[in-house]
Amino acid sequence: MGHHIITEIENEKFEFTKRSRTIVGAIFVIGLILSIIGVVQLKGDNGAESHDTDATEQHDAEEHALNSETPASFASLQHGEEGTHEAPEHDAHAAEEHAADADHGDAGHGGGSWLTRLWSNILMNSYYFMLFAIAALFFIAVNYAANAGWATLVKRVAEAITSYLPVAFLTIVVVIALGHGELYHWIHYFKEGYAAGDPGYDKIMESKAWFLNNGWFFAGVPIIMIIWILFRTKLRNLSLKEDENGGTDYFRKSIRFSAGFIVFFAFSFSILSWLVMMSLDAHWFSTIYSVYNFAIAFVTGLTVICLFTLYLKSKGYMSAVSDEVVHDLGKFMFAFSIFWAYIFIAQYLLIWYANLPEEVIYYQMRTSDTFRPLFRTNIIMSFFLPFLILMMRNAKRNPKVLMLAGVIILVGHWIDLYLMVMPATVGDSASIGLLEIGMTMTFAGFFIYWVLNNLSKKALYPMNHPYLLESVNHDVGV
Repeated sequence: MGHHIITEIENEKFEFTKRSRTIVGAIFVIGLILSIIGVVQLKGDNGAESHDTDATEQHDAEEHALNSETPASFASLQHGEEGTHEAPEHDAHAAEEHAADADHGDAGHGGGSWLTRLWSNILMNSYYFMLFAIAALFFIAVNYAANAGWATLVKRVAEAITSYLPVAFLTIVVVIALGHGELYHWIHYFKEGYAAGDPGYDKIMESKAWFLNNGWFFAGVPIIMIIWILFRTKLRNLSLKEDENGGTDYFRKSIRFSAGFIVFFAFSFSILSWLVMMSLDAHWFSTIYSVYNFAIAFVTGLTVICLFTLYLKSKGYMSAVSDEVVHDLGKFMFAFSIFWAYIFIAQYLLIWYANLPEEVIYYQMRTSDTFRPLFRTNIIMSFFLPFLILMMRNAKRNPKVLMLAGVIILVGHWIDLYLMVMPATVGDSASIGLLEIGMTMTFAGFFIYWVLNNLSKKALYPMNHPYLLESVNHDVGV
């Protein structure tokens, strides 16, 4: 392309101004106020209801057992007609399993109490913002492992996002420690200690007891996240020492630790996503669920890195970050929106083709009258709009277009997480109200403040990184 070769750059340091702190703080405070108002409203709406949940659970069990006597085929879920599934013995067995499931408050009939809805919102946002942080750490590690140089200039942005991991650890641990009773109904089942032949005995639940247990849940999740934090701390310290001392020793060590993290991440993220998210629907499972969660994590993590980079550039910082680097970030957002759609349709079609009641129930809940509009909106905002907006080359170089696409992606995948959590915990009484909006604003305000504050502590460029000039002179060749 004949670009002028840059041989040196001047380092920059971000100043988190009082005005910026006030704006971000206002987002947090407004979100907190809306959350409190939302909780008060929900408590008022539920004030006339009895706190004795036995009657409610019995009603849910009867209703679910009735609906399960003739399980709908996947076609019937789409057209509102009775299915033609031809497996009477299997259907009868499924009816019994689902009746037992409802008996334990599973499969989206956990009730819509204000407390359940509150914990559901905390879980959803805790997990969502955790995905940004762990995806940023994976982004750093995979660039080290691949010896990629183009993203070196935005490495400090990604590192600042990973600094949120300890906060994510605290919020998720609080949820599983204090809110498990409202969210994870398999815990109630195993507390009862049913034996084979008992009226409430559930063969599907018993078959998962080796994994769905207190050890994995209350110890496994915190241990996994602590190891992630240790990897993050090590890579961050190596990066800072490289700035202080120079040389390539720290770079080589970073490659080794990054490779180790990627291997550990592949297994640990699967386990964590199964325990924290998939076990909300304890009877149901998907063999590509963790890949689906990774797709959400990576596309949203890349989007957050891009948005923070564009914000810094709009404030006059990161002048060394060229359109070529921004273009590549846009390409990754475009590519992984397509990857998410591929995994989404792969999971959906496998279940549609098999047409098994114990699998179809997951999408039956999410394509019900309550959730169908959000189900369609999720597909539009997570795939179709980003695909159409970012298809053109110039769109990936236009900050305004990239920011628009980024916001659409983040909102779309927020809906994605909403559809994972709410049908399983709150059920048909779920809706997006002040609590949902306020809780998300609260987490977003705190997350933005945390990241920007972390960015202000160190210089914006890793000046002694061996690939810094490669990133500065990056040229996509088109």
